[in-house]
Amino acid sequence: MRLITSVLLLLVLCACNKEKKIQDKPITEVEIEDLFTDSLSIRAIELMGDGSLAFAADKGTFGLYFPKKDAWVTSVQVYDSVPLHFRAVAHTTNDFFMLSIDNPALLYKTGDDGNMKLVYKEEGEGVFYDAMTFWNDIEGIAVGDSVNGCLSILITRDGGETWNKVPCADLPESDAGEGAFAASNTNIKVLGNMAWIVTTSGNVYTTNNKGESWQVVKSPMINAEPTQGIYSVDFYDENIGVAVGGDYTKPDAKTANKMKTTDGGKTWTLVADGENPSYKSCVQFVPDSKGKQLVAVGFNGMDVSNDGGQSWTHLNDESFYTLRFVNDSLAYAAGQNRISKLLFK
Repeated sequence: MRLITSVLLLLVLCACNKEKKIQDKPITEVEIEDLFTDSLSIRAIELMGDGSLAFAADKGTFGLYFPKKDAWVTSVQVYDSVPLHFRAVAHTTNDFFMLSIDNPALLYKTGDDGNMKLVYKEEGEGVFYDAMTFWNDIEGIAVGDSVNGCLSILITRDGGETWNKVPCADLPESDAGEGAFAASNTNIKVLGNMAWIVTTSGNVYTTNNKGESWQVVKSPMINAEPTQGIYSVDFYDENIGVAVGGDYTKPDAKTANKMKTTDGGKTWTLVADGENPSYKSCVQFVPDSKGKQLVAVGFNGMDVSNDGGQSWTHLNDESFYTLRFVNDSLAYAAGQNRISKLLFK
């Protein structure tokens, strides 16, 4: 009996050590395979529940990729005969959503007849929407630049059939000219009942009740110029988060463009200040990495951190705007004229 117990204990320890080694294995390289090429600016991709990948871009183009069949289905959405520019997408179990930038803002969802259905329209000076996502199949959120003294925040609580704009009276007052960068559909992150929105002013807006109330904190991210600020945020859990940004007009600058929180966004600390990476438009935690591994992309290349953002390694000069992980080694990325599959090793 003692021998059997010892053998079982040894097997458990070996299994745990093997799992730990796998999780702690640093990312040192990536293989890139282009899956879709076209003359498009693609800044919004979304992993659907059935394993497919959705995207929406400029020229009104949107579509789906089915990995098992290695097949694409694309279409074009127009409004008054004019192709639209999409930089925000989201999904529920049954529906796909896309939101156009600029004025008028047009939000579409999957229609019963197979065509996209317009479910929200907003016109006015300063209207410009940047990102959207869902907490669950019923509740979702979209964020845009400031209008009339507050950020533009849309909320749905009926699965995306109707969207309502949060009154400025229920939001913190915005800074002059404050907005959010429509660079990668990642300036908003939801987790549990939480949501975090990051802005051009270096501010982080937080809700812990799915948008019923909001708080804002000023971060140390560079934000002196209109082209500077926080471009992307991701959270591994409700405490550990990382944000990146900088200035896309000065893509080699490395100062005050990366930061981290360990208290759910109440306080932020600069990391790798003055070191790689420089400007980046999207950052994502690697799944099942215990918050240790991160990948950041931009039009100036791809960088990886294996220690929670404290230090980074430049992987390559491949240009991408946005990134989404399928698992701890497979991801999709999109950028100018392409969507690609990434295998991290």
